[in-house]
Amino acid sequence: MEPFKTLTALVAPLDRTNVDTDQIIPKQFLKRIERTGYGDFLFFDWRQTPEGEPVKEFVLNDPRFENAKILAAGKNFGCGSSREHAAWALSDFGFRCVIAPTFADIFFSNAGKNGILLVKLSEEQVAELLQKAETVPGYTLTVSLEDQTVTDGQGFSASFEVDPFRRYCLLEGLDDIGLTLRHADELDKFEKQHDGAGWLQPK
Repeated sequence: MEPFKTLTALVAPLDRTNVDTDQIIPKQFLKRIERTGYGDFLFFDWRQTPEGEPVKEFVLNDPRFENAKILAAGKNFGCGSSREHAAWALSDFGFRCVIAPTFADIFFSNAGKNGILLVKLSEEQVAELLQKAETVPGYTLTVSLEDQTVTDGQGFSASFEVDPFRRYCLLEGLDDIGLTLRHADELDKFEKQHDGAGWLQPK
C-alpha cells in the first residue's frame, strides 16, 4: 500500500449526501475476482445513461476534474452495504482522499485499509470546498496527514482528527497483510518451535 503523508491535488466536487456503496460500485460488478480494474465502473450509473451515453453534467465526466485525487462530498458518504469493492473502485480510479462531514463506519474502515484517507470536516467547511472546487479553475488542496491539516493556499485552513492506529498505517503504507509481515520473523520462529515439538506432524 502506498504511504500517505502529504497530498497536493485537484479536487472533484460531488455535492450529494448519502452516497451509498451501490452507487460507488454497482452490484453487477462484484463478480470480479481481482482487486483491480474497478475504477472503470466507479459511479457507473451516474456517469452514463441507460443507453450507455456519458452524462455530461456528472462531475467525473467533466474535463475540469480529470486526474482529481481528492473527492469532496456530502455527509454520510459510503453508506449502504459493507462491500470493500467501494474502496477498491475509488482507489483504482485514482482518489487518495475523500473529504466529507461524516462517513459510514464500515466504509471508513475499508477505505483506510486500502490507502484512502477519509477526512471529516464540518458541513460548513465542506460546503466551502465544494463551492470553490466548482467555481475556481484547477482548485487544489493540500492534505497533510503528518500535520492533520487541509489547506488551499487561498485562505482555507482546517484541522482534522484521525485515529492514531489508522494514521500510523497510512503513513507507513501498511494494510492488514503488511502489518502481519512486520512480525514475519516471530511467526517463523513460532512455527519452527511447533514443528520441532512435533505438534504439526501428521499422525
